[in-house]
Amino acid sequence: MPDIKLLCSTAMKTSFDELLPKFERTTGHNVTPHYGPSKRITKQVSEGESNDATIVSAEGIEQLVKQGKLAASSVAGLAGSAMALAVQKGAPRPDISTAEKFKQAMLATKSLAMSNPVGGGTSGGILVAAFERLGIADAMKGKCVYGPGGPAGLIGNFLVRKEVETGIQQLPELLAVPGIDIVGPLPEGIQSVTVFTAGISTNGKHSDVAQQLVKFLRTPEAAAVYRSKGMEA
Repeated sequence: MPDIKLLCSTAMKTSFDELLPKFERTTGHNVTPHYGPSKRITKQVSEGESNDATIVSAEGIEQLVKQGKLAASSVAGLAGSAMALAVQKGAPRPDISTAEKFKQAMLATKSLAMSNPVGGGTSGGILVAAFERLGIADAMKGKCVYGPGGPAGLIGNFLVRKEVETGIQQLPELLAVPGIDIVGPLPEGIQSVTVFTAGISTNGKHSDVAQQLVKFLRTPEAAAVYRSKGMEA
């Protein structure tokens, strides 16, 4: 049975830790996942890294389809992920119920860990744009600590190590780190739900198996797992 190579956004890891073994048991095919920030994965595929299937943001998939790296007919949305804010365990929870209160919370915090807006997770770029809209971009520059991306760079780890007061990342990635307090999703006007989407390589070695995998990842069983991990499906 062939092994297939999957390049995938870290936000899907907690779901796939549960789903991929089920796919392997059912089909006999092995899946080797490689996780990282959506922007980084998109860049890797764009530059020619071999893969059988890629799962990143919808924007990333669209870019790769235009470049001929992924088959347009294979594109399939899997699940959505909202951004959320967390603090150290037991710390006061800021009010982020509105965009204005979120702004005040950002101005009040001494430090914020987030995804790198340049080449990192999707949430980093979204946050920087939000800071610009709120007129606090300059005030935030000296407070921000950027995670390195990938499973080892989960923002919750910065909170556990007490390196920052506040962290913002995709909700499933925050939920992956025990020992922190998740305040809740970002408010309307700041929030942006990322739709993680699959595409099959135009030059992969095992496109038939990759198609089976994507089909499995769109089943009601998979959707239930996504929801249990903090995603929208």
